Amino acid sequence: MKNSNSNSNSNSNSSTSTSRTEPIGQNLIKLISNLCFSLFVFSVLIFTVIAITYQPPDPWLQSSPALTNLFTQSQNATFQIDSSVIQTGEDISISPQDSPLPLPPSAVAAATTPAVTEALIEKNEEQIITNSTSPGPSSSSCDDLIGTLNCSDPRVLIAIQRFNLRAFKSISFFEYQTPVNGSVSGECDVAWRFRNKREKSWRKYRDFRRFGIAVTDDCHYKVVHAGGWHSGTNARRNPALRTRTGGGKGKTLPRISSRDDEINDTIPSLGSESDFRNGKYLYYSRGGDYCKGMNHYLWSFLCGLGEAMYLNRTFVMDLSVCLASIYNPSNKDEEGKDFRYYFDFEHLKEVASIVEEGEFLRDWKKWDKTHLKKKKVPVRKVVTHKITPMQLQKDKSTVIWRQFDSPEPENYWYRVCEGQAAKYIQRPWHALWKSKRLMNIVTEISGRMDWDFDAVHVVRGEKAQNKELWPHLDSDTSPDALLEKLKGMVQPWRNLYVATNEPYYNYFDKLRSNFKVHLLEDYKELWGNASEWYNETSVLNNGKPVEFDGYMRVEVDTEVFYRGKNRVETFYNLTKDCKDGVNTC
Repeated sequence: MKNSNSNSNSNSNSSTSTSRTEPIGQNLIKLISNLCFSLFVFSVLIFTVIAITYQPPDPWLQSSPALTNLFTQSQNATFQIDSSVIQTGEDISISPQDSPLPLPPSAVAAATTPAVTEALIEKNEEQIITNSTSPGPSSSSCDDLIGTLNCSDPRVLIAIQRFNLRAFKSISFFEYQTPVNGSVSGECDVAWRFRNKREKSWRKYRDFRRFGIAVTDDCHYKVVHAGGWHSGTNARRNPALRTRTGGGKGKTLPRISSRDDEINDTIPSLGSESDFRNGKYLYYSRGGDYCKGMNHYLWSFLCGLGEAMYLNRTFVMDLSVCLASIYNPSNKDEEGKDFRYYFDFEHLKEVASIVEEGEFLRDWKKWDKTHLKKKKVPVRKVVTHKITPMQLQKDKSTVIWRQFDSPEPENYWYRVCEGQAAKYIQRPWHALWKSKRLMNIVTEISGRMDWDFDAVHVVRGEKAQNKELWPHLDSDTSPDALLEKLKGMVQPWRNLYVATNEPYYNYFDKLRSNFKVHLLEDYKELWGNASEWYNETSVLNNGKPVEFDGYMRVEVDTEVFYRGKNRVETFYNLTKDCKDGVNTC
């Protein structure tokens, strides 16, 4: 009996132990699986939140909080000085064909204009052969063709088009004109529009060159030599004729001009009283951003324009810009600069609803009658940036007037776009392009080097003198060090464009022993008192000459650098110093 009880107890204990062990194992497996599933659900939740709240970055490499911290530092709350310019809309925009947004007329025209490609040339050549009523020239008549060269023969244009495609691989060609006779027999001048493939805007530029034409053994035309940039003077755009009278007879002389008459940066008018009263406007009065660095100005300006777009209002724009002292030889702030000197006002008008401040204020005063039959124009004054764009969305006033009268940094325009507003206001970078007049200078410089050049960006100036933040920059950008480093990066006797803030022109003379060196100052006639740029900017400035200031120089220098085939940067290539100083790499 005792053994029986003992066995019974043993069996029961074993059974109890087994029953206790099995649930623990199962529970552990369940616990692990539940934990894994919870982690999966949590990861999906985090990913979803990020996807919903993510804001596409502005075309700077810094976040909005970082820029805000930079602005609100001491040192007058401006950007640190750098020898480059901010990227604008044409640097980051997509092509007209790929744009999901409604396009302005200029973009539509650009999108429907095909580039001249080898396939298009072949098609045109087949069409010429099909339409020809007589056979092509025979071998016996080839020798006579050059003496009776007809530049308007479509086969001449085809030969030139083929030559250009081989010679200028970085260029897209559009809208060739019919060739005309050059200066001597056997030469033809032809004009065309083009765009550098590195440029993402839909703007086009103009070139006209002289070509020597010969006949091949199989009786086809070929280009035997080509002139340089703008050498085909007989193919200039619609050369205006002026009449000089003398001796009772009139004599016409061609006026030599390559003026870009497609630029339309006239100020739009508001129209009638009903047009004014039916409109909705957002007006920013001048704040602490005035006379700050250009990058600060753009950051604030695009905040205001972005709010106007969010509120579906017309932005009242002050075309008068105060250029900060860092860009001026006088080392003083200079007021009265025109926005159109630096940026493309025509493009801005096409993609955003804007009105010029002077025009707006004149009409406001004109239509804001005080007698009983007329009501004042409804105005909502906003005295603090803490009133958000979201709070103004349903406001029915004709004018929302933001006033920035607080002390710095509370009176900066960009403060409107901080905090919660940053989730709603998108800065319209696509609306801001660099001035076409300045880009014409960029194109001229690049064209004179036949679009076949390398470029080096040499930062010196104040950074090279500050040994605490940049201990090696001065020695690493010395003439001897530059020559040795560039020997390993640039092929001998290449065109080498040097974009730099080094003021001493002869500083780079040692590079001339190995390269064909080009500096911005080599092209100063492009903004001299006989240039188209000088004449056109003087018209914007009521007939007074405009200085080619420091920001214009940096803008042109940087854009030419971007068009180099091989580009060498100061930081990362020439020196191990960090771009923003010690320990910031």
